[in-house]
Amino acid sequence: MARKLLGLLVVLILLFAAYTWISLNWSYSVGERAGYVQKLSKKGWVCKTWEGELALVTMPGTVGEKFYFSVRSAATAEQINRSIGRRVSLDYEEHVGVPSSCFGETGHYITGVKVIEDPVPLGTVPAQATPPQTPPAPAKP
Repeated sequence: MARKLLGLLVVLILLFAAYTWISLNWSYSVGERAGYVQKLSKKGWVCKTWEGELALVTMPGTVGEKFYFSVRSAATAEQINRSIGRRVSLDYEEHVGVPSSCFGETGHYITGVKVIEDPVPLGTVPAQATPPQTPPAPAKP
């Protein structure tokens, strides 16, 4: 009887491990979001995960939407930390059904970071290079 219970427990643990592996490696959707990273912090009591917030701004003067994300890679978290306050594009994968918050509080996991140079604001004229000045020709006598 104890042997059957132990076998059943082992099978249940293996099924749970397989489900967890599948949910973390199969992505439901893949995408990209652009905006300004407002915060990134390492959170958790036991399982420390990087959690962040991206402010999505479509047009100046509109109310921004927030995109909450998790980061599994320490190197990616460091890239995001260096770009806080600048406009970035975050590549992400969405994983549905992750069984625990130990893998991240959200289902959106960041896989890449690109810093976007801010465009010229509306109503301003970009600076133009001035051609080099040549000295005037000497006067003829």
